[in-house]
Amino acid sequence: MRRVAILLALAAILVGSPGLALASERVTVFAASSLTDVLGAIELAFEEETGADLRLSFAASSVLAHQIERGAPADIYVSANAEWVDYLVDRELASPVHTTVIARNTLMLIAPKSAEGRDHAGLAEFDFAAWIGSDDRLAIADPDHVPAGRYARQALKTLERWEAISDRLAIANNVRAALILVERGEAPLGIVYRTDAIASDAVIQLAALPPRTHDPILYKAARLGDAPSLPVRTFWTYLQGPRAAAIFREFGFAPAGD
Repeated sequence: MRRVAILLALAAILVGSPGLALASERVTVFAASSLTDVLGAIELAFEEETGADLRLSFAASSVLAHQIERGAPADIYVSANAEWVDYLVDRELASPVHTTVIARNTLMLIAPKSAEGRDHAGLAEFDFAAWIGSDDRLAIADPDHVPAGRYARQALKTLERWEAISDRLAIANNVRAALILVERGEAPLGIVYRTDAIASDAVIQLAALPPRTHDPILYKAARLGDAPSLPVRTFWTYLQGPRAAAIFREFGFAPAGD
């Protein structure tokens, strides 16, 4: 009886103390690489406000979706497009009721900081092949598997540049890896998300790729599992709330409600 009384007392403390209840279980979030900085900031704000414990894991959206399909333990998944969330829904690993768009982004053509001051025409007349030269390549994320690469391929096709540049690509595993290639000067040009470009001091922004040239860049989230814990439900709500929206804006994203 004494043991039962102790357990009941502990349960009452947890119910009456949201911070303790939230801290009782870790929330695991799988998210697209391009969200590394902004979700890191949201993590700090959420943990400070609630006492919860978040664990963030970043990779290409496709890689994370396949990891979840193979049984990787994740509570929330955030993709850089809707397709990979739909992939999990189709396999009954996520419910369409618990999916939502949380932010939007755009594409940017970038070059290493060392190219600052080099003359270049506007995007309509930009000569990709001439800028790259005879031996170098344009860095993009894998267009066959990674959302950022698919958007880049769509844009280049719309701009009628794909044919001239498709065999001159440096294919990266994710958009952050494409950014690093340009930052290090290993590629003289790259196409990344605007938010990655503005976060880096090692690249210059040459031109924004018009949204009309590619599908909308929407970050879609899914809450996973049939019986999410209180910490998971709390972060799911927080991710869609005003504090998270303000942080998204701070990092150059457009929250879904804007």
